[in-house]
Amino acid sequence: MKITILTLFPQMFSGIEHSIIKRARENGKVEISLVDFREYTKDKHKKVDDIPYGGGNGMVIMAEPIVECIEAIDPKHQAHRIFLTPAAPTLTQKRVTQLSQKKNLLILCGHYEGVDQRAIDLCFDETISIGEYVLTGGEIAAMVLVDAVARYVDGVITKGSLDNESHTNGMLEHPQYTRPREYRGMQVPEVLLNGNHKEIEKWKTEQSEKITNFVKLIEKEKS
Repeated sequence: MKITILTLFPQMFSGIEHSIIKRARENGKVEISLVDFREYTKDKHKKVDDIPYGGGNGMVIMAEPIVECIEAIDPKHQAHRIFLTPAAPTLTQKRVTQLSQKKNLLILCGHYEGVDQRAIDLCFDETISIGEYVLTGGEIAAMVLVDAVARYVDGVITKGSLDNESHTNGMLEHPQYTRPREYRGMQVPEVLLNGNHKEIEKWKTEQSEKITNFVKLIEKEKS
């Protein structure tokens, strides 16, 4: 998979140089390119933002540097283009798995008060939000999206690990334990130690259901 990220702050992406994403890049499973779209502005001072029409606080990123950048690096619209913004459908595990089947993604990180709508209308296939909150910019959101999607690219993580984690089957994952068997007076549940795989699977299912129902109840109370 090829992922191109358009950003004004490429130095923020040091996180993709570590752990599983680093190995995926080294193994050729995922190719990630960072493009500073400031380089595509025609302003001699490299200015990419201006005051919003109609008034309001803050500054808005102009359409021109974004459109010019995309037309230069993806002239045939081969990439599936995503704009990250709070004003969009929320990312789900289902959408993550769908996006992992794409061969080419292009992601725009917004900043300041937003992006000129004309750039979005002209260039992008979909908008995505990572949650019902606002960040100072789209870089962190882009790292969330890249991390979530890259995990599902074939060969990055073993299929068994993906099949049994939270949200994969609509359930949240059961608690996990490892050595030692006792820590500060707290014991590993006995059922995980008896070697009865049927009982272990039953316990895991029950715990998953319990956690899922608890989280749903909390979310319902908040709404």
